[in-house]
Amino acid sequence: MGCPFMRNPIDIEAELIHAALRQERVLRPRVDILSFPDEYLIERYRFSSQSLTYLNNILWPFIGNITHREHALKSEQILCIALRFFASGSFLYNISDAENIGKATVCRAVRKVCLAFKRLHNFVVFPGHKPVNVRCLTEFVIRYFAGFPNVIGCIDGTQIPITAPSVIEGDYVNRKSFHSISVQIICDAAHLITNVEAKWPGSVHDSRIFGSPLILLSVSSGSQNMFTVNSGECVGHLSLYPCLPLLMTPYPDPEQGPQQRFNITHSRTRARVEMTIGVLKATFHCLRKLRVTPERACNIIVACVVLHNIATIRGEQRPPILIENDDPIPPADVLDGRAVRDTICRNHFA
Repeated sequence: MGCPFMRNPIDIEAELIHAALRQERVLRPRVDILSFPDEYLIERYRFSSQSLTYLNNILWPFIGNITHREHALKSEQILCIALRFFASGSFLYNISDAENIGKATVCRAVRKVCLAFKRLHNFVVFPGHKPVNVRCLTEFVIRYFAGFPNVIGCIDGTQIPITAPSVIEGDYVNRKSFHSISVQIICDAAHLITNVEAKWPGSVHDSRIFGSPLILLSVSSGSQNMFTVNSGECVGHLSLYPCLPLLMTPYPDPEQGPQQRFNITHSRTRARVEMTIGVLKATFHCLRKLRVTPERACNIIVACVVLHNIATIRGEQRPPILIENDDPIPPADVLDGRAVRDTICRNHFA
């Protein structure tokens, strides 16, 4: 009978064999992304090293891992993973292979960064950070020589394709017969997006999105005379929006003279929002098609809009612009809006 105070020799032998056969875990060293040149970073992440540092400084309280582990992902690594997904629009496993991480880690990083950007409300402000009268006079009229008076922004809608959702799939089929999210954007003359509405299914018309209480509240906020003829209006497409006192659309059948000049100037002014949407989609290729649920797609769209404004403010390089033209069925004009439009036409284009 063996002694109860002595270990079994078989157990000792098994431990020695296990220790001899055990291989230590080898972790590859993390690549210092900021050590690469700016051309490399802009091509893959759409931002230079200085802008990546700026983004990391404002996001690290929201995306940093609260852990004492030595090999946890740092906040700048999480940020670059999400930026690479936004810029490329590729599958998650392609991003994981490029960044030498797991697919689940890419998914968590993208979601964490999207939720962090939703908290940064100060980068998308309507009508903007400048006073309304300064914006009307210096940007659309003088700076860009469009000549349309009292403009504080241009409004337009676009469709962001998504995969077919499993719930209420029919509501997300738009007029072009593919699944999408209807997004409404208001921008200023400097291509800064001052308002974004990204929560509606693709079947919802742009005029319905503009008529939602949340949009009307944001557009009508401020002083009572903020959006009169003498103060400022938004410029929109004829076939997408009705003519309102705070929203000017072109004449459907312009006559020779002031009405034709009104439409020409209106078209030049409204081109700013088409260019802005083109820059947004050309910069972040993920907006060409999102393979996620509608809820996550809306979060990604908002994150891309915030990143677009930050890149515009910091003067980052931009890819070539793709301008889209949509021609849906036009809604009927509103009488008050037509009266305001006629007043502008007589006073400024006669």
